[in-house]
Amino acid sequence: MLSDHTECRFCSKYPGEVFSSASPAHVAELANVKQCRIYKKGQEIFQEGAHPYGIYCINTGKVKLSHSGDEGREQIIRLVKPGDLIGYKALISNEPYTATATVLEDSAVCFIPRDVFLQVLQKDTALSLRMMQILTSELRRAEVKITHLAQKPVRERLAETLLTLKETYGVEADGETINVTLSREEIANLVGTATESAIRLLSEFKKEKVIDLPGKKIRILQLQKLINMANLQD
Repeated sequence: MLSDHTECRFCSKYPGEVFSSASPAHVAELANVKQCRIYKKGQEIFQEGAHPYGIYCINTGKVKLSHSGDEGREQIIRLVKPGDLIGYKALISNEPYTATATVLEDSAVCFIPRDVFLQVLQKDTALSLRMMQILTSELRRAEVKITHLAQKPVRERLAETLLTLKETYGVEADGETINVTLSREEIANLVGTATESAIRLLSEFKKEKVIDLPGKKIRILQLQKLINMANLQD
């Protein structure tokens, strides 16, 4: 379902966390060419190995970026929320996508063509600086994740993953339930462990009354204890 003429000012994320530093004229230039599409849960926005033809901005919904590892096993690289851009690394580097973007729930996603975005990026120094900051921040997160995968026990990584999910997507009306639904396999992929290990540790967390597991949801009962279990360093 496409809506070619959706005005950015009617978008729930206008002007967006990324484009807030860009000049109004350049934001309008992007808005005039963007296309908005509704993706259903499970649909792919783009596939690993495909050539980028533009960038995507998440208006509503949730998206995961995943890489196909050994024997085709999925490795979730990043979770995306409204206001985030995806596909920009491949676009800027002029290389194929290194991940697949899959919708976790029905989502509205806007597409901006490659040529227009790159032209605006060249003209708008504030936007260029913002993109560099985003790329640097993502690289830093990747370095931290690699270090934690090598050094932190799985139990600590699971606690940290739950906190990251809460920070990324927030909580539901009860103030405790993380506002995203993931399969146990997806949680295991985020943690970097086997599905069986993730299931066992989630059960342990529940027995310790740190979390509750209503259906596929995760409810944090003792936030401070979960923070302590994650062993986060400043």
